[in-house]
Amino acid sequence: MNLKVDEKADALYLRLDDSKIVESEEVSSGVVLDYNEQNQVVGIEILHLSKRSPKLNLKELQFQTT
Repeated sequence: MNLKVDEKADALYLRLDDSKIVESEEVSSGVVLDYNEQNQVVGIEILHLSKRSPKLNLKELQFQTT
């Protein structure tokens, strides 16, 4: 899994695996899902990140596992 934040594009991209992307679909305004050949979601892009989370500090992204 790979998480990338592009400050210039104001976007966050979460890549779940390395399979080839064959289709992308905007499922909500500014939220794009990438699909592989098996129609599985392998990537999630969130656009307009600063507007969605104005107090987000990109230098301190955190994650949790349980």
